[in-house]
Amino acid sequence: MKKTVNIQEELQRVSVELFSTQGYAKTSVQQIVDAAGVTKGALYHYFSSKDDLLFDIYDRLLSLQREHLEEIVARGLDPLETMRLICEDVIVTSSDWIREGAVFFRSQHMLSEERQREVKRRRREYNDVFASALARGQQAGVFRTDIPAIVLTANFFANPHYLSHWYSPDGDLTRQELARQLTELYITSLRTPEVKA
Repeated sequence: MKKTVNIQEELQRVSVELFSTQGYAKTSVQQIVDAAGVTKGALYHYFSSKDDLLFDIYDRLLSLQREHLEEIVARGLDPLETMRLICEDVIVTSSDWIREGAVFFRSQHMLSEERQREVKRRRREYNDVFASALARGQQAGVFRTDIPAIVLTANFFANPHYLSHWYSPDGDLTRQELARQLTELYITSLRTPEVKA
């Protein structure tokens, strides 16, 4: 029995494939629909433009990470464990979506101004929740306060943004091991000297 293809998912898959192999700017809508085996009308039923397809990559990943973030924070665990779980989740999900992330971060400057504003708004919302978890640890005396929170936050997010430059999911290091190791490095640098000791 022939498997039914989800048109939206197929468009998402082939757009990532084409953006990855030949670049966002060089990929046309016609190439996308040809690769997906659908009409332009079918594409425009789900996506308003090629710009919309690129934004969709970010939207799906960030929505997933935001959902996980809120669930972790809602557990009400101690600040150290909360931060550990948040960081590990960001690394694991970024590893799972490493190709999509690479496409987006390489091409996001080509988004429309409206979409770029939306990306900044949503990223800021996520970072605000992350910063709140960080502040909670600082207030509890667990995390250092001698470095501005904006620097501590940026220090962590540099890792997932550059994973595609060096990490291979098919290599010896599993995504769970990677998440534990990068998180441990970050948590160690985040702790106050008293907690380190």
